[in-house]
Amino acid sequence: MITIKNVSTISGEVITHTIKSEDDITIDGSGLTLFPGLIDPHVHFRTPGQEYKEDWRTAALATVKGGYTTVFDMPNNIPPCISDTRLKDKKALIDKQLSEAGIPLRYELYIGADKNHFEEIPKVAGDIVGIKVFMGSSTGELLMDDENSLRAMFQIAAMLDLVVGLHAEDECMIQENNKKYAGRSDHLVHASIRSPEVAASAVKLVIDLVRQYGTKAYILHVSSSNELDLIRAAKEEGLPVFAETSPHHMFMNVHDLEKMGGLAQMNPALRAPEHQEAIFAAIKDGTIDTLGSDHAPHTIEEKNKPYPESPSGVPGIETNLPLLLNAYNQGKLSLDEILDLTHANPRKIFEIRENDDVVLVDLNKKKTVKNEDQATKCGWSPFDGWELTGWPVCTILKGKIFNFR
Repeated sequence: MITIKNVSTISGEVITHTIKSEDDITIDGSGLTLFPGLIDPHVHFRTPGQEYKEDWRTAALATVKGGYTTVFDMPNNIPPCISDTRLKDKKALIDKQLSEAGIPLRYELYIGADKNHFEEIPKVAGDIVGIKVFMGSSTGELLMDDENSLRAMFQIAAMLDLVVGLHAEDECMIQENNKKYAGRSDHLVHASIRSPEVAASAVKLVIDLVRQYGTKAYILHVSSSNELDLIRAAKEEGLPVFAETSPHHMFMNVHDLEKMGGLAQMNPALRAPEHQEAIFAAIKDGTIDTLGSDHAPHTIEEKNKPYPESPSGVPGIETNLPLLLNAYNQGKLSLDEILDLTHANPRKIFEIRENDDVVLVDLNKKKTVKNEDQATKCGWSPFDGWELTGWPVCTILKGKIFNFR
């Protein structure tokens, strides 16, 4: 039995918490707060095909260090995960790497939507957490930008009662903007090419398809008030539409893109500060359901390339919870809201079974994010140099203790 004494719940009650274990271990939880193991519904751990950026050995350590015990990995690999065979091969690679790391991380996988492989989706329906659709181009080769294919896929997902996770950006508008801004090579132009209107156009189409087919739509990395207004109205209409935001869109804005260049380049792009305010308001009113790190590592060398050669995406799973806890200490979020974003809502939306994983958090711990401290293989963070108050200090996963005090 693992016994955690004198630990506080998020409501402030001091309790003794026990977890089944073959070992008899007592942990002094004085001054710490108990959370369930967190769920990150949006990661790119780069296996197979880009293990030089990340693999499940390094990513698993980054995950438990960040207070997470369950992740949902995306299918834009090399080759992309679009079939039963590739899904099985990917799971075998992941299980091997986790075994080598000695970290029994809980995970779920998305299958990629590809209009030439729709027949594969029923084969894997019981083995996936959902179908991932790239409506706008991003890392990898997966792209579904024609409406007929989208309609077919939404219909299949509804029949199989599968969640569709959507990278909602209008590819036609992106290509038009690429032509419009062809003379510019600064990273700031990325925010104009992938504007809030680009995202809102795709979200509008998603909602129209949900209204027609009844498909459960999970809109990824929502970043703008434009999208949020549409999603809020869809929820009021009673449609099964869910919204995820990301830590970089919560805590960074277009001024960071201007200052940091490729290190702050991601899809969707960073927005003006008023969109950050809209995100926090949408968390408060329940329009935003979850937070996904969109942990998408690239090497420093890749990110420092000139635009548009620099790839989009940033690492984030290690800093998710500290950023949220820092916001709590600033009075911007409650602990209940953090719990909803990182555990209760993703568990409900994706029907994930409860487990006995926990994370112990020191709400008063001050620490500066440093590139050299990151467990992720890429070895950097867009939040390098930020001093944050509130950090996970111990994660217990399947009865195994990972102490980071």
